[in-house]
Amino acid sequence: MFPKSKTGKICVFAQCVLSGALTAVVAGPAQATDDEEDFAPYEGRVVAKRGVVLRTGPSNDYRAVGSKRYGTVVAIACRINGQEVEGNPVWYKLSDASYAWSSERDIVHDGEDPRWC
Repeated sequence: MFPKSKTGKICVFAQCVLSGALTAVVAGPAQATDDEEDFAPYEGRVVAKRGVVLRTGPSNDYRAVGSKRYGTVVAIACRINGQEVEGNPVWYKLSDASYAWSSERDIVHDGEDPRWC
């Protein structure tokens, strides 16, 4: 038995595949889903007087890839437990810095806690 197209007509496999591809192109890009909206970044501010060093992972052992100055507003994608810094193991993954990491000790945020990575 042959598959039917969306219009109910019988089609050969290649026709259905091409028809589906053309429909996707004509329809345009997909809209954001509810899941994608849940990953919206949280906002924080650098409170360490010396600023923060951004790293490639959630530990001071990871390579430094940049820094942020005191008072800078940053976008936080999520948080994870990593190396303890002054007794606090939480690190933030920053979405406005090519997804670099910074210790929670150096950044504060208003509102609800960022989601876990």
